[in-house]
Amino acid sequence: MVSTMYTIGEFAALGRVSVRMLRHYDAIGLLQPARVDDRTGYRHYAPDQLGALLRIVELRHLGCGLDEIAGVLSASDSSAALHDLLVRRRAELEASIASDSERISHIDERLRRLEGTDIMSTTVEYRGIEPVTVYAVHGRAPGMGPENVSPVIDPLLGRLIGAIETAGGEPLEPGVFWYESVPDSEELSVHVAFTAEQPPRPADGYEVVELPRLETAAILTHRGDMPSIGRSWMALFERIVEDGYQVVGPVREVYLHAPVDRPQSEWVTDLVAPVARVEEG
Repeated sequence: MVSTMYTIGEFAALGRVSVRMLRHYDAIGLLQPARVDDRTGYRHYAPDQLGALLRIVELRHLGCGLDEIAGVLSASDSSAALHDLLVRRRAELEASIASDSERISHIDERLRRLEGTDIMSTTVEYRGIEPVTVYAVHGRAPGMGPENVSPVIDPLLGRLIGAIETAGGEPLEPGVFWYESVPDSEELSVHVAFTAEQPPRPADGYEVVELPRLETAAILTHRGDMPSIGRSWMALFERIVEDGYQVVGPVREVYLHAPVDRPQSEWVTDLVAPVARVEEG
């Protein structure tokens, strides 16, 4: 039976990797040579190590980390460990594809706006907003952005709906959310509200809040789901700057049509920012 060792150069060629990479794998304990010559320091690899090298090369090509690969190679049940790693990696790639698709959609939308072929999506109206009385609850998010705000909103909504129904009422549209920065903090104060009956019905579990009149507000209507609402906010703020205004108070989201039994793609939300003219000089 032939059991000739491979030199490091031969082994690297078989695995289509560099000698430098094999030395790195040795240094981190991922794939150490079967024998190292005491006198010359030359590394030699056994034929049965080729399978491990090919496994490393394959998993690296799939984007798996070296620590993850080490876990597969050292597992008592390497087939099960490999299966679990591939399932995780597939989920990561699917998430990456979804994220890249969203970025491409954003780029396409931005290009349409720059080319003047998507005017309706950035139509902004400036007008006053009358005061409105709402039933509200609030919480804190670690920062702005859907990834921070969304996990806070759902529990607040459940709490508010439960309190309104316990008081004998029902949530009335439009729902109104507004956001305020927390002083000396990166956190965001998140307020969730529904329009109150007239006269309002005070009760435990929510506050009766009168949102003041806005003398001038910039309003953009967002049609679609919540993950894409950030782009509409950015479009609104860009337009506010272009038109010579500045934001002068907490911004609001007014949910004109947001039935929970319909897909968010059908929702209609007014994005409202109180504004004033920028003083020159």
